[in-house]
Amino acid sequence: MKFEMAENSLFAILLRSAWWISAGIGVLLVVIGLATLPPAWQIFGVAMGAPFLIIGGIALWRQLKQPSTRSVERTLEAVRAMPWNDFSQALAAAYRRDGYAVAPVGVDSVDFELAKTGRKFALSARRWKVARTGVEPLRELAQAARSREFDASMFVVAGDITGQARTFAANNRITLVEGPELARLMPEVAKPARAARAA
Repeated sequence: MKFEMAENSLFAILLRSAWWISAGIGVLLVVIGLATLPPAWQIFGVAMGAPFLIIGGIALWRQLKQPSTRSVERTLEAVRAMPWNDFSQALAAAYRRDGYAVAPVGVDSVDFELAKTGRKFALSARRWKVARTGVEPLRELAQAARSREFDASMFVVAGDITGQARTFAANNRITLVEGPELARLMPEVAKPARAARAA
């Protein structure tokens, strides 16, 4: 059985936050432990800070792997210019490279079924060009995912997402695949645009 960290646990939140927050908490706990505990107990002070230092290191590693703002902008510009057939093929290929089995669905707001490590995900991508996404398409996806017994859902968007839609997604196991994640998934789509500008 694969261990999964609860999405709203302290460490999960810290992993999504700036790396220096976790590192700062870890250093603070170590300093307090060393300053206040007797010598025989100081190892416990260090041990209290160690998990936060490790989380800070993991968060730093993840954040260093994130694409630059300019790369994200280029990718979003490129995917907005793509027709559905090209975009859907590139997206499916990107998820296959990430280790997912990908099957087209094309009904009930679900464009693809993704499978990995025994879990099934509903992927909705057809509205990727919408300038501002509200709750309704996410609600449709959540209903379709429940009726087809998916474990969770993903919604691909190259535009803005309302705050209400973000809250709905968080409460309904929907991962929003946007900006940085799209650029990480599909780095190759920005290359033709970059080459055309250079020419």
